[in-house]
Amino acid sequence: MQCPKCRTVSLVDGSLSDKFAVKSCQECKGTWIPANEYEGWQARQTYNQTVSDLPPDSLDIQFVKSPFDTKAALCPECQRYLSRAKVNLKTPFYVERCPQCRGIWCDKGEWDILERLGLHTTIEQLFTNEWQTKARERQLWEKERQATADKLGSELAFQVFELAERLANHPNGDFGVAYLMRRVAGNVQPQNPKSER
Repeated sequence: MQCPKCRTVSLVDGSLSDKFAVKSCQECKGTWIPANEYEGWQARQTYNQTVSDLPPDSLDIQFVKSPFDTKAALCPECQRYLSRAKVNLKTPFYVERCPQCRGIWCDKGEWDILERLGLHTTIEQLFTNEWQTKARERQLWEKERQATADKLGSELAFQVFELAERLANHPNGDFGVAYLMRRVAGNVQPQNPKSER
């Protein structure tokens, strides 16, 4: 069985966090997790294996991404191209999985990050449309926040974000939003009641 990333290096037997048997590459330090090993370990877990939310965006994990992370790869068991699921962090990376035999490939260090995020027990969830849609929405939201900070400056942007949060949680927040839209978009100057007398 050849390493899907190095391609000329044979995988060797090993274990992952003393949990189950895997195949490892001595060259790139990646790990092949056979589906039967992973799913058997999953079935032995006594805690809730359902994770529906993305990791908190405030989570700042220092991670050196493998240089092989973006390299396309073939399943070492059935030679199908591995599907990729993006894990969005400050340093994003891809987890790969075979659509046929369901084996999982983690480049060096990725399993450890999945454990820290609490995603290691539900890796298959990363490949669902729902999860990937949420991840894309968050990425767009973060880009929008950054663009707002770039245009307004960090201090005013922070006030805008804080106000947006308060309005979103207020039962009549839509009135505040409507006022701001009229005030800013229309550039309407408020009337001074004293000047009308």
